[in-house]
Amino acid sequence: MIIEMRSYDLKPGTVPAFEERFGAALPTRTKLSPLAGFWHTEVGPLNRVIHIWPYASLEERTRIRAEAVKAGGWPPDLAEFIVSMTSEIYLPAPFSPPLEPRTLGAIYEIRSYTLAAGQMPGMIERWSAKVPERIKLSPLVAAWSSELGGLNKWVHIWAYKDAAERQRIRAEAVAKGVWPPGSPAGTMLKQENMLVVPAAFSPLR
Repeated sequence: MIIEMRSYDLKPGTVPAFEERFGAALPTRTKLSPLAGFWHTEVGPLNRVIHIWPYASLEERTRIRAEAVKAGGWPPDLAEFIVSMTSEIYLPAPFSPPLEPRTLGAIYEIRSYTLAAGQMPGMIERWSAKVPERIKLSPLVAAWSSELGGLNKWVHIWAYKDAAERQRIRAEAVAKGVWPPGSPAGTMLKQENMLVVPAAFSPLR
């Protein structure tokens, strides 16, 4: 399986109109393949929407996207709102949960780490040992490594009831020695995070 994460930076004040138009067109698109999640930023780069699409392979992605255009109605007319667009392809880690419709929380945290070249296998191994205890405190939504786009990226997504619960659980994880997994010096070159809110039509909520 591959995961496509598409991120669009929008003009200020246009997120509600973008989501309304996207949501109205979505039933046409999901006849061909499912949307896994759709969020907009609350903390982090503002006026950003993020949507994720799972595919069996790059070949399936190419075929379905062509079929969607041929069928009409997709993509919706959203150009007037968009400042910039990026697309990245990720591979799920062995312990990454299935991307199924679930109600998990009102706020999601998307964390992205850029690793030094060659460090991804060790990161996945360390996480594999620690994740079982960490997910007893709050659900892991996804853990992926980049395949196309920004290379050597490790993305993980967590769900929380609200920002206060996030703070409490993260402190509890540290106090119990459950988290973070830890990495040798020089493993990570850059860390970023966003707190995002699911759209009304997002299968992950």
